[in-house]
Amino acid sequence: MQPLHILLLIIGYFSVLILISYLTGKSANNATFFKANNSSPWYLVAFGMIGASLSGVTFISVPGWVEAQSMSYMQMVLGYIVGYAVIGLVLLPLYYKLNLTSIYTYLQDRFGNYSYKTGASYFLLSRIIGASFRLFLVANVLQLLLFDEFGIPFWITVTFTILLIWLYTFKGGIKTIVWTDTLQTLFMLIAVGVCIYTISDEMQIGNLFNYVADSELSKTFFFDDVKSGDYFWKRFLAGAFVAIVMTGLDQDMMQKNLTCRNLKDAQKNMFWFTIVLVIVNFFFLALGVLLTDYAQKNGIDAHKDELFPIIATKGTLGLATAIFFLLGLIAAAYSSADSALTSLTTSFSIDILEIDKKETVENQEKIRKKIHIIFSVILIVTILIFKYFIADESVIAKIFTFANYTYGPLLGLYAFGLFSKLKLKDKWVPLVCILSPIITYLLNYICLEFYDFSFGFALLIVNGLVTFIGLYIIKNSKKKAIII
Repeated sequence: MQPLHILLLIIGYFSVLILISYLTGKSANNATFFKANNSSPWYLVAFGMIGASLSGVTFISVPGWVEAQSMSYMQMVLGYIVGYAVIGLVLLPLYYKLNLTSIYTYLQDRFGNYSYKTGASYFLLSRIIGASFRLFLVANVLQLLLFDEFGIPFWITVTFTILLIWLYTFKGGIKTIVWTDTLQTLFMLIAVGVCIYTISDEMQIGNLFNYVADSELSKTFFFDDVKSGDYFWKRFLAGAFVAIVMTGLDQDMMQKNLTCRNLKDAQKNMFWFTIVLVIVNFFFLALGVLLTDYAQKNGIDAHKDELFPIIATKGTLGLATAIFFLLGLIAAAYSSADSALTSLTTSFSIDILEIDKKETVENQEKIRKKIHIIFSVILIVTILIFKYFIADESVIAKIFTFANYTYGPLLGLYAFGLFSKLKLKDKWVPLVCILSPIITYLLNYICLEFYDFSFGFALLIVNGLVTFIGLYIIKNSKKKAIII
């Protein structure tokens, strides 16, 4: 595939997104940008959330995961089902009852202003790092396949990438994203289907399910070693809690749910989203089995995050596979990045600056637009930092590892709020939430170093528990909470 073809594909793709932005951004205001005027059809939100949840990281890293760890990732995916059930039955009713724009407003009502700002700050940190990781991965692929051919440096590639996202989100915000995510999810799923079909045809595989089941790489459940990070119950429970914190306690994902017309629609969205997401993840892992076998049989030296891109674009699978791979990759990457930029703008505007309380409508819109630009620049700078410090490891593993430390305090805060009637000495909450990840890191280090015991991704649960204990220590016994 020639670089010019790739460039034309990108131009055509973003022309469609900008057209959608134009159509959805007419007469847009802050209510449109933040909550889409509560007019989003639930089925569009559900379908679009698939792409936002999977992202370019899943598109590349999950297939590359299979070579080293078989299909063990499916243990986490099964845990997602439990996590999404908690979101639909516990968190969504709370958010709709309080009519929230930012979900972290709950912490202010429950504990106070310090807790509120702490929760929002951890989201901002988590989402900046997570979105930057995802975009870094895709920018690297685009750099390798396209921009290096034109002699364009990496920093221009990154700036160009973020500029395109800003261009089609700055006006319509979340309303635009609900529609663009739907289109992008469709492209991503078509791309996976085409790649599975072409590899199966090339390897003369008659029945995909039988082939995957017979493969040595299809091992899914690991009960042998309780000390291992792959141990089933660690991965399953980690999956449940990862779903709760990275969707239910994440402004990015919940902002889409809160654009539905009512709670019933939002719950239907979560139900169908869960079913489809589990199925889609299975096919990503099945694709990983095919790619690994294909690389071994054809002597292709590609591993981890390089496996899918190299086989799809430089192998013998044909031009159509290369085109659909790039289309799927771009769609997967931007479906998570655009909503991240919008949610960062929303959270900082509402939670940190509180523009809805302090400013006139005209000033609110001016400030929101400035914040949107500022976070675009922050993402660019963060990605460039990753370029020089990221290690040789699957990006998806890095994201989950980082999430263990940044989402743990959020998990502890919400658990304490929902499952106790206690109030807190609010001014001490930031200290507890800063110390909790540090204590968790030290605990994990001691267990690995002296007992050869790995928490794996279940470290998130440990961090949440440490935060919960810390909050209990600073409880305000003189006051009782009014449970919302």
